[in-house]
Amino acid sequence: MPKLIRIKPYDPKRGHVVRRYTVFSIRFDETRGWYRVADDVADYLAKVHQAPHDEDSPLVFDVCTEAEAHALEETERKKAEERAKAAEPNVATPYDLTTADLGSHRSAAPAAAATPAPTPATPAPETPATPPAPTAPPVAPPTPPPAKASRK
Repeated sequence: MPKLIRIKPYDPKRGHVVRRYTVFSIRFDETRGWYRVADDVADYLAKVHQAPHDEDSPLVFDVCTEAEAHALEETERKKAEERAKAAEPNVATPYDLTTADLGSHRSAAPAAAATPAPTPATPAPETPATPPAPTAPPVAPPTPPPAKASRK
């Protein structure tokens, strides 16, 4: 019964760096997906490691039956959806923060009880940020010098 094989997806963090592999005059490419091969070829490819002559390196191929291949594809699709969902930004609604929002761990103040519940903030109209014109303190007009007394 033929088996399905594929090169494991490229992931340098896990040590999966092989993207193409040729054996028995068959060229396997990572981007092509699953290949249907004979049992003796599948048995050989199940033992091929990422680094030749290194039994501790990860295996190059996923070797499985058709049902196992569909299950593997489904779990990878779900993981990809979860990663995409986690990358979405969290959207928060802006609210004005008042002293009533701080809770009971602050000292009770009579004004805090009369404060209304927070309401959604309305965005301010966009205006260009121009610095205010500098204001100088008012200056009094100069006073004339005192007149000299004349001697006669």
